[in-house]
Amino acid sequence: MRGQAGDSHKILESASKEVSSDLAPELMAVLERFRDEIEAAPKCLPEWTSTKGASPNEIVRSALFTARNRNKRRVYLKQAEIIVTGGGSLLYLGEELRQDDELVWMRLLQLAKGQPLGDSIFFTPYSFLKSIGWQVNSRGYQRIRDCLLRMKATAVQITSNRLHQTVVTSLIDYIAMWDPEKHTPLAQWEVRLSKVMSLLFADSAFTLIDLEQRKALPAGIATKLHSYWSSHREPYPVKVETLQKLCASNSELRFFRRELKKALKALVEVGFLETWGLESDLVTVIRRS
Repeated sequence: MRGQAGDSHKILESASKEVSSDLAPELMAVLERFRDEIEAAPKCLPEWTSTKGASPNEIVRSALFTARNRNKRRVYLKQAEIIVTGGGSLLYLGEELRQDDELVWMRLLQLAKGQPLGDSIFFTPYSFLKSIGWQVNSRGYQRIRDCLLRMKATAVQITSNRLHQTVVTSLIDYIAMWDPEKHTPLAQWEVRLSKVMSLLFADSAFTLIDLEQRKALPAGIATKLHSYWSSHREPYPVKVETLQKLCASNSELRFFRRELKKALKALVEVGFLETWGLESDLVTVIRRS
């Protein structure tokens, strides 16, 4: 398989031949900049500790993966604007993504680390379930399938302030789970992630998340804030209303505040937070080093 830079050269060379010689200099400059940025982006995901998951900061600091109640029906979003803290913007097309999707997403990135993005990732559903702490049964297998299919049918448009550009991609490019000739499930599933995602890992602007620690947390607000605050070495005070938007919670603020306190206590119990405080609807936390 040829590298991403090679593929980009082909696309740009082909495009250059098709356009007229009087193409606007501004457009040529955009094409050149795009080629340079792809070439400068990491061709492989970086290596990190095997117990950690990773995700680009623009995604971790957004409400892309919500903390809504898993028993409530998921909504379909069409070019919906997703809140992003710390700058930038994100538009999303697809079925609502939640904390189970984020866990599967981070496990896929964990399996892909150290290899070129776009190369195939192979795993057995049994090993995948064991690694993320889900029950190994028919319900668990169906849950993984649902998460993978949901993330395959997505379009995420991320405008990054640090990259000074907009990236459009799906979270998963390719899935193979079924043998069409034998009409049976494959022993090993195959997944490919988008090469474009490499741009978001440039300059080490990604967050490492302790997946073992996350397993001990109740899925929902606690896991969402675990990922979010993992991206801040020294978290700054934040309004309860902002955290509610980050979790994409539809609850009344007073009910969300109650659930938030439970989540903060859980984050202390697993050893992620040292302390937390809530005063005048402003949340202050100190991470454990």
